[in-house]
Amino acid sequence: MKKIEAIIRKSKFSTVKSALHEVGVNFFSYWDVTGLGNEQEGHVYRGVSYSTSDIQRRFLSIVVNDSFEEITVKTIIESAGTGEVGDGKIFVSDIKEAYRIRTGEKGGETLN
Repeated sequence: MKKIEAIIRKSKFSTVKSALHEVGVNFFSYWDVTGLGNEQEGHVYRGVSYSTSDIQRRFLSIVVNDSFEEITVKTIIESAGTGEVGDGKIFVSDIKEAYRIRTGEKGGETLN
């Protein structure tokens, strides 16, 4: 099993969520995060300059069976990308085991 963590633009969340559902990734957790990144430019609104060094993003945490890793990563890249600095990052790590609390069963079947 793999844990896929993605930090994406908040504006792309609905698109990414729909794309993941289309490929069969129907369960994941997400939350709003603030971080620092490579975006260096500020924004000017009505003559006032605002710093964008603190970047608002959405963090996705997805656990999938090994066979879903490639399609999940590909789907996030295609649906979250704009081609601009600040599109985000994806991290993939191994998951040793998963347990379903209700039944006590373990393994990849718990992800269904």
